[in-house]
Amino acid sequence: MSEEEIRPLAGLRVVAHASGVAAAYAARLLGVLGARVLLAEPPEGSALRREPPFLPGQDGGESGMSALFAYLAAGMDSEVFDLAGGQDHARLAARLGEADVFIDDTPLADRAALGLDEAAVAGRHPDLIHVSVLPFGASGPKAGWTGEDLIVQHASGEGNLLPNGLAVEMFPDRPPLKIFGHFGTMQGGIAAALGALSALWARPGCGGQYVDISSQDAGLAVGAFAIQRLGDGSIEHRVERSFRYGGVIPCADGHVELLTLEQRQWDGLVDLLGRPDWALDPALGDPLERSRQGPMINGHIRAWAAVRKVDDIVDAGQKLGVPLARYKTPEEILADPQCRHRGLFQPVVVAGAGVLDVLVSPFHFDGASLALAGGPPALGESRREAEKVEG
Repeated sequence: MSEEEIRPLAGLRVVAHASGVAAAYAARLLGVLGARVLLAEPPEGSALRREPPFLPGQDGGESGMSALFAYLAAGMDSEVFDLAGGQDHARLAARLGEADVFIDDTPLADRAALGLDEAAVAGRHPDLIHVSVLPFGASGPKAGWTGEDLIVQHASGEGNLLPNGLAVEMFPDRPPLKIFGHFGTMQGGIAAALGALSALWARPGCGGQYVDISSQDAGLAVGAFAIQRLGDGSIEHRVERSFRYGGVIPCADGHVELLTLEQRQWDGLVDLLGRPDWALDPALGDPLERSRQGPMINGHIRAWAAVRKVDDIVDAGQKLGVPLARYKTPEEILADPQCRHRGLFQPVVVAGAGVLDVLVSPFHFDGASLALAGGPPALGESRREAEKVEG
């Protein structure tokens, strides 16, 4: 398979003016597909550079490199623009004139002064795909609202449904929680990348477009089932929201995630459990009855798993077609032969921290793993300028 085939966006140029996760993640997704991404940074650098935690340094101290920035900016170029000082508007306009996609998360109220409002960008660059990604979008009554990931998660309804399943059984008094990391804003980034690709697909017929992305809306799409159930009068709650049976199952030396949605998967689970009498009840051949009997089924599954080791359960279950997997530590994931075989991680140089394995992409393209163009850039570091010198 040629490089062009596994880098489907090769030749595409993206400029990202990103101080938050959503815009930066959208640019990263396009970059790992082969687009050349320029991170337009203020003189002090993107705020993402200052986001903890920081990677340990090679000398045993702290590297000063944000782990989040190292991940999001891997493979990007960096160029400094003093837009607030009014000095570099023309230089950024020149970069946008060379670009296919512009991804921006500047607060709505600040855009006109920086020359980044919708009308100004469209007037100068009619063929540019201009993607705005904000917590609550660029239109409507909440357009001026700000919100970190915690706010986005709860505003989209997902936060109110956590913890659930085994966690809420173990800790019934816990309040709604935040999913670890940047789940809400990354959903906005995924929507922004898809919006950019859709607009690029349509560009030959209609020219440039303005794409307005709301991370809240993207989060609402994740919880679409809960929203749909409002129509029949059902209001999901974290105490009630769980797989009727399965989910997180404690074992003798860890946990597995188990989910059987199809009849053949249930049949495999029955075989895995040793075909006990309770599981052979003809009534349980009906998936609706299995749902009604979920607590009873889970009680049997948990009692069976509690005295068995995770790897033994997973090995036997996968042979029987039962969808289950082990919960692994980060170290176990990096050492996992399956992850290595799929090329999910790539060693890249991270300044101050050394050579680290970095997740490339959560997907393959045409069955092939993708590749990062490099590690995160130093402030103002550009492969374009390095290539000019080498040339």
